[in-house]
Formats: sequence, C-alpha cells, structure tokens
Amino acid sequence: MKKVLSKAVLLGGLLAGVFVLTAAAEEFLFRSAIVGSNPNISIGGVPSGGAPWVVQQGSAALQANGKLHVEVAGLILPNLGTPGPVKNISASLVCGGTGGTVVATTDAVSLSAAGDAEIESQISVPSTCFGPVVLVRAVFNGNAGPWIAGTGSNSTSEPNVKDGGDSN
Repeated sequence: MKKVLSKAVLLGGLLAGVFVLTAAAEEFLFRSAIVGSNPNISIGGVPSGGAPWVVQQGSAALQANGKLHVEVAGLILPNLGTPGPVKNISASLVCGGTGGTVVATTDAVSLSAAGDAEIESQISVPSTCFGPVVLVRAVFNGNAGPWIAGTGSNSTSEPNVKDGGDSN
C-alpha cells in the first residue's frame, strides 16, 4: 500500500511540475482588447487611417517569448460596412505608449471581406517595453501603412474569451 501511495504522490508531483513549466512557457507580457481607430491620431509615429474604423471583436496577446497573437472580427469602415480597399493587415508593437516607437512589425495577413483576420507571429521584444501598444495596420503594396485598430478599450469592447478574457 505504501508503494502505491508513494508512486501516486511521485506521479502527482511530476504532473504538477509539467503543468508549472507549461504555464511558465506561456507567460503573457501583455493582453488587451482591440478597438477601432479614429482619424488624426498618431501613435508611435504611425498616423491613423483617414476614416473611423470599428471592430466587432478583437484581442491581442504578447507572450514573453515574443509570440504575438492578434485576432479581429468585423474590422470595417462603418460608412461602407466592409474593410473597403484594405485587403491585408499587419501588427506593430509600439513601446513607450502613444509617444513611443514601433519596435516590431509582423508580416501581412489577409483581411476577409467581413473584416476578419488572425495574426500569429514571432517578433523580437526588447528587454524593456514600457506602455506597450499593438497597432493593427493597413498594408498597401506590401508596406505597413496607417493604423486602423489598436489595443485599448471603449464602452463596447469585449476581450476575446479564447484568450482567457483578461483585458490588461
């Protein structure tokens, strides 16, 4: 009986250790809802688009290892009900808040006609990044252009439940 109990305790300890290592490997530096932009706002030296944008639902999560996950649903120009001419987007990490600097930008991904997209990318994160902001940027001719959505909140923003529901 003692041997069975000892093995059960040992197995339980090993499983707990694996869980802790897995949780530590997925440590989040930053998680936030994504909201649409308004014209005439510059963040990290990047101007916003020339028209207001809305996001039905969106989230950004940056892990300590530099894995960036951005998901948007219903990213549209409200006056058109579609993303209009924007067919591709990328995400940029800004350190230093609104007056900061873009430190990394992902490759472009397709934006559906309904305004849905998902970015999974590995980026280089500086050792110190005060006031992180993730910008969703329109991409034209392969170049990241104005930001059309970004991390933040408004009275209608809801975090993506898939990312754990936190809005830090």
